[in-house]
Amino acid sequence: MPDERTDTNRRPIRTPSIGRSRSVRDRAAPVGKRVGPPAFVFVVLLAAWQAAVVVTGLPTLILPSPTDVATALLETYPTLLGDAVVTGVTAAAGLLAGGLVGFALAFGMTYSRTATRTLVPYVVALRIAPLIAVAPLLFLWFGRGIPARALLVATLTVFPMTIAALDGLRETPAPYLDLADSVGASRLETFLFVRVPVAAPSVVAGFKIAATLSVIGAVVAEFVTLRAGLGYRVFDTATYLETAETYAALVVLSALGVGFYLVPVALERLLWSASER
Repeated sequence: MPDERTDTNRRPIRTPSIGRSRSVRDRAAPVGKRVGPPAFVFVVLLAAWQAAVVVTGLPTLILPSPTDVATALLETYPTLLGDAVVTGVTAAAGLLAGGLVGFALAFGMTYSRTATRTLVPYVVALRIAPLIAVAPLLFLWFGRGIPARALLVATLTVFPMTIAALDGLRETPAPYLDLADSVGASRLETFLFVRVPVAAPSVVAGFKIAATLSVIGAVVAEFVTLRAGLGYRVFDTATYLETAETYAALVVLSALGVGFYLVPVALERLLWSASER
């Protein structure tokens, strides 16, 4: 029952306290369901890690405790933050380039079977080629800066973006295309207003895969170039047996990868909410 009181005119006045508290609970419940299980697993893993260190008695050089890693993270966070920016910029630039190229290739292959037969083998071959083998060639031709590293990331992300976009664009129902033809829509208008909305779920799925691969590609590029970035920091600290610092860099790298994955997840939810309106 709502909490009510009566004024001088004997009209019921509803106090908003109960409704507001229910609204807060209703909003917090879904967040708790999403965050609760991963947080619980995280705590269990930390406890198991700490117990393994205590039981085995391994030195910090081999297996640092979570406390050691947290201390190293606090001591080196300014350096790790700068490295994360470099890795993030490299991964984002490569992801953007790979996405644009992949979508352009998918557009061409959607309207031309000859283009499909010609381009798909090269896209697949680019993905199959070992990244560590392609990297020295790209750095020999384009240098070792962020643009060259972003280009390496693009070679890794163009495949999932191309295939996902191509599959989505080709799944457009024939009645939709017939309707577009009946109103005199041009090929570009049909592509933008019919094919692209239908292909959006498939494109977002490819974006999720490409987003995580972009961070991997950036780390590989930093391993090869041994310049700034989280990949370089992991290599450098491991070389000098600074194990706790290595784990700290891996923690930041994992957080960066999760952040990149959450971008297409947020985009997907935005598209769903827009479609439901």
